[in-house]
Amino acid sequence: MADRGGVGEAAAVGASPASVPGLNPTLGWRERLRAGLAGTGASLWFVAGLVLLYALRIPLRLCENLAAVTVFLNSLTPKFYVALTGTSSLISGLIFIFEWWYFHKHGTSFIEQVSVSHLQPLMGGTESSISEPGSPSRNRENESSRQNLSEWKVWRNPLNLFRGAEYRRYTWVTGKEPLTYYDMNLSAQDHQTFFTCDTDFLRPSDTVMQKAWRERNPPARIKAAYQALELNNDCATAYVLLAEEEATTIVDAERLFKQALKAGETIYRQSQQCQHQSPQHEAQLRRDTNVLVYIKRRLAMCARKLGRIREAVKIMRDLMKEFPPLTMLNIHENLLESLLELQAYADVQAVLAKYDDISLPKSAAICYTAALLKTRTVSEKFSPETASRRGLSTAEINAVEAIHRAVEFNPHVPKYLLEMKSLILPPEHILKRGDSEAVAYAFFHLQHWKRIEGALNLLQCTWEGTFHHVSVYPKKELPLFIHFTAGFCSSTAMIAILTHQFPEIMGIFAKAVLGLWCPQPWASSGFEENTQDLKSEDLDLSSG
Repeated sequence: MADRGGVGEAAAVGASPASVPGLNPTLGWRERLRAGLAGTGASLWFVAGLVLLYALRIPLRLCENLAAVTVFLNSLTPKFYVALTGTSSLISGLIFIFEWWYFHKHGTSFIEQVSVSHLQPLMGGTESSISEPGSPSRNRENESSRQNLSEWKVWRNPLNLFRGAEYRRYTWVTGKEPLTYYDMNLSAQDHQTFFTCDTDFLRPSDTVMQKAWRERNPPARIKAAYQALELNNDCATAYVLLAEEEATTIVDAERLFKQALKAGETIYRQSQQCQHQSPQHEAQLRRDTNVLVYIKRRLAMCARKLGRIREAVKIMRDLMKEFPPLTMLNIHENLLESLLELQAYADVQAVLAKYDDISLPKSAAICYTAALLKTRTVSEKFSPETASRRGLSTAEINAVEAIHRAVEFNPHVPKYLLEMKSLILPPEHILKRGDSEAVAYAFFHLQHWKRIEGALNLLQCTWEGTFHHVSVYPKKELPLFIHFTAGFCSSTAMIAILTHQFPEIMGIFAKAVLGLWCPQPWASSGFEENTQDLKSEDLDLSSG
């Protein structure tokens, strides 16, 4: 957003010197010289090497050494070339297999990664040293990179279930863990980020909870929470941990969260009074704010699960008004789901108008809810046969385009909404535009699509007619070094086979190539005798 504002202000003021090509007042002559030399660094090194080699040709005896190399190559037998090419083929084949394995596991080439990270700084720096910091192209690159990062990174599921009251039911029935270790590890990192700060040592209970969030064993975390409550009965984070992991029902979780809310509000007011005393107090206020927002949000989710939907909506709206900067928590997605349950579609449209903006990160909840609202107006009377005969109306075109936009954002969702794939418990973290986000969305929103008559039918017709064969991620192209190693391995293996089968022809070919590079008189008799010896040995082996 700052980049856009900067560009708009420059346009409003007028053409600045920085906008004129070739003129940048923010860079001195040293910086411009360094940026210019960075692009020509490789060619300068190459020219300098050639000049140095030419200057040292006499002290290094290059001509005599070249003649000695020629004599040495004359004395080599075809067996040597067979062994050389065979060894080269073996080594390049092993490199090819490793590159293939590394690419399929990590999605990039090992050689390319090492080259970029270690050799590029030596060969002229990075690309960022060439582009100007204030240029519009640089701003566009930064904006696109931020958008890609926001869409493709892992996010915390805004509708994640309660571990003790919901996830544990699956463990009781099946004896299996519903969450992966990776997912729980990400949650542990989130808890340490939201619920701890540098001033925890000032309060013994917070010190105990800081260790509790790092524990991997759930009983150990619960035990630490009780220890924190023994030290301080108003430890809000201890109640949060017990509500999340020890409570076996939503009613018990809500009771513990209400105790946490009472303690959290008291600590929050105390932090507000001391926030300007030092940077440590400001960090403590941020931590206490995160705790209070988390508690209120989970209380709203408890009310939603217990059927008190209007109460949940009120808590969410008040939370969004009181703490507007915390949009990264995606509380509006909780609000959208609750409003859909109330069938308050006008309020849903108002929320979408505020958050369905190009500058904010998209989500499956936003895209598919927008498609659901437009589908609702036409789905009841929609018929594929009638539409193919008379064409689509304006409202139907808008609905189809909204479905197109949603499916393009996350192509995995329709299979779950159409129940072509079975649903599982949603994870605590999701990957935007990935299968995990599709599971999380369909788990909570499938009922809203079923409630609107004909909505799933229109979704199926649109998806099958347009996206059925293309709703997959594009495959990554193979790196250059995989093609290179595969070609080098094949070519060297072929040369080894040809040298072994046709030594005379390959000997003539080797002499011709060597004659081009080293125009010295060949002692051809030695190579021809060695070739005849190899041929006679092959005949003896075949006759034997």
